[in-house]
Amino acid sequence: MLDIIFTVIAIVLFAKAIALALKLTWGAAKIGALILLVLAAPLFIACLLIMGGFLLLIPVGLIAGAIALMKALA
Repeated sequence: MLDIIFTVIAIVLFAKAIALALKLTWGAAKIGALILLVLAAPLFIACLLIMGGFLLLIPVGLIAGAIALMKALA
């Protein structure tokens, strides 16, 4: 009889330990996601702006070169 009681208590404690582990993991995942969002989002936006600026350099440079050439010939 004592073995059954200890087995039930062990199963209950194991279930509570699993529930606590899931709560801790979920909390850690939310904190990790928040840190990534705070750090990665502005960095991602800055990289997009820089790459967009580099992509705009070629057409703007060509237009500026054409204008400079037309002014030099006129």
